[in-house]
Amino acid sequence: MDKMENEVESRLRPFYVLRLLYEMTDEEHDLTTNQIVDLLREKYGVRTQRTRIPQDIALLQEFYKDNDDVEIRADVVPGRPSRFCMLRRGFDPVEIKLLNDTVYSSLFLTEEKTENLSGKLLGLLSVHEAEAIRETLVDNGRLKHENEKIMYIVSCLQEAIMRRRQVAFQYFHYDLMKRRRLGNDGLYYFVSPYALVSHEDNYYLIGFSEKHQETVHFRVDRIDDTPDLLDAACVPPPEGFDLAHYKSTMFRMYDSKRVEVELACDESVMDSIVDRFGLDVDNGLIDGHTFSVTAEVAVNHIFYSWVFGFGGKVKILNPEEVVNGYADMILAAANPLPKKEQKKKKKQK
Repeated sequence: MDKMENEVESRLRPFYVLRLLYEMTDEEHDLTTNQIVDLLREKYGVRTQRTRIPQDIALLQEFYKDNDDVEIRADVVPGRPSRFCMLRRGFDPVEIKLLNDTVYSSLFLTEEKTENLSGKLLGLLSVHEAEAIRETLVDNGRLKHENEKIMYIVSCLQEAIMRRRQVAFQYFHYDLMKRRRLGNDGLYYFVSPYALVSHEDNYYLIGFSEKHQETVHFRVDRIDDTPDLLDAACVPPPEGFDLAHYKSTMFRMYDSKRVEVELACDESVMDSIVDRFGLDVDNGLIDGHTFSVTAEVAVNHIFYSWVFGFGGKVKILNPEEVVNGYADMILAAANPLPKKEQKKKKKQK
C-alpha cells in the first residue's frame, strides 16, 4: 500500500511543483530546492528527495518550451542553492489590474459577484503580485445593482446568440416606492438577440423585438429572471445593420427617434467628439476655432443634456425641430415645479 501511494505521489509531484511555482513565485520571488521540498510535504503531504526537484523543473520547462505565454526560470549555480520561479504565466500584473478595474467599475455586477470575479482574476498571478494589486483596488463609490441572477441571465443570452435562437423574458422598472414593477403589463418580451454590449458601466442586450418590430436594447440587469430559450430561430438583423453604429448613436442607451443632426463645436471639445462619434465622423471647418459635425443620434433629453454639458461650446445647428426641442427642454428645466409637485418631491425624499 505504501509503495502504491509513493508511486501516485511520484506521478503527481511535478504537478504539485508546478502549482507551487504558479502560486508562490514570480520575477521578484523564487523558491529554493529545499523550500520546494518542505512545501510539498507541508501543503500536499508529498515526501521527496532534493535531487528530484531539478528533474521536475526540467520536465515542466520541456512541456512549456513552445508556449510563449509561460516561462519557468531555473537559476542553477554550482555551490549555491538552486532557485526557481515562474517568470511568465499568461497574464502579467498590468493586464490583470486593467481587467480587475473593469470588473469593479461594472455596475451590472453585484458586490458578491464582483468580489468573486476579482478573486479569480487575482488567482492568475502569484500571491505576491495579487496582494500588490489588491492594495491598490479602490472602491469607486458607485452603487452596484442587485440582480443576483445576472450571470445566469448572461449565460442564457449568450447561448441564444450562439445558437441563433429567440428568447422570452419579463422586464422590470422601479416604482415610486422603489419596488420592482414588471413592464409591458407583465407580458413577456420576445426578442431575437444579436449582441451583448457594455456601455457606460452597464450591460445591454441588443436585438429585434417582436413587440416593437425594430431593433431595440434592454438593460441586462433589468431582466427579471433567466430568459426562456425558445425553439424559434432569430429574426435576421435588418439589412445594413451595424452594431458599432447603433451603439454610437445612443446616449446612455436611451432609445428614441434617430435624426441626423449638425453641430457647431469649439476646437477645445474635439477630444470629446472623437470619443463619442469616432475618427470617421463627418466634420468640417467653420472658422479658425470652430468646426461642424454631422452625425446620426437618438434625439432625447439625454442627448440634449450632453450638448448642454459643454457650456455653450457645442451648439445644435440643424434640423430646426431638434434646435426647438433643445430650447423647449432648457425652458422647462428653468421653470420651477408647481407647489403641488414640490410637495410631492419632498415626500419622496
